[in-house]
Amino acid sequence: MQDLATKFANLTIQSDFIFKKVMSRKRICKHLLEELLQIEIADINYIEAEKTLEPEYTSRGIRLDIIVADDKNTHYNLEMQVKNNKNPDTDTYVLPKRSRYYQALLDIDLLQKGQPYDLLPPTFIIFICVFDFFEKGNYVYTFKKCCLENRKLELPDEATTMILNTKGTHGDISKDIKSFYDYVNNHIVTTDFTKQIDDEISYLKLDTKVRREFMLMEARLLDERREGKAEGIAEGEANANIATAKRLLSMGLNVQDIAKATSLSIDQVEALKAE
Repeated sequence: MQDLATKFANLTIQSDFIFKKVMSRKRICKHLLEELLQIEIADINYIEAEKTLEPEYTSRGIRLDIIVADDKNTHYNLEMQVKNNKNPDTDTYVLPKRSRYYQALLDIDLLQKGQPYDLLPPTFIIFICVFDFFEKGNYVYTFKKCCLENRKLELPDEATTMILNTKGTHGDISKDIKSFYDYVNNHIVTTDFTKQIDDEISYLKLDTKVRREFMLMEARLLDERREGKAEGIAEGEANANIATAKRLLSMGLNVQDIAKATSLSIDQVEALKAE
């Protein structure tokens, strides 16, 4: 418990937990969007913080950090990305396909059954990355669909993906967005905006309910990891026993001896023999 208390005390805005809490403050989230997009927003409404989208029981569910809608029904999904993860099986970075999947499930969630497609609202998927995914130095990378035969021709589906690079060195961003980047990177307060964020985090860390929520969440995650590890070990042992049984069958040993040697049932060994 002491370790969890220390971990909580050391949390920064890079933590998903703190990021969600800070962005749940309307004045902070609204100002961030206004400064990033250089627009005026009359108001925002929270669709659901940390919303889980899982349209089918066989599909991969996703947990979205912050989803808000402005007064013009534009929907924004804000995500903090600390690690540039790779799929070890394919050796490819997961962020591009992750953004595609987020967009698809968000659209499904926004369009009610039987509604026409044109009622889909404009959306922004915004990843705040503490790394430069494209290694071009841009502060912001904004993506919309365009025609390959005519790059000036844009598909007006009103879906935008923005990958923010807090390690960027060039581009056109406001003073408050630059200060936000500095705060994310180095915990440096340089403007009133980042002071608001820093004060909010300090307030959160003094809130015993928030502290308890974090510790319970971490305890649950630890239990899930332990259960997953135990299941993985059990599955590994079962697979090893099956592999051993197959080798022994190929050597001509009888079913009863193989069952004793591998802890498999006679029926299981018989099934392997029949394969």
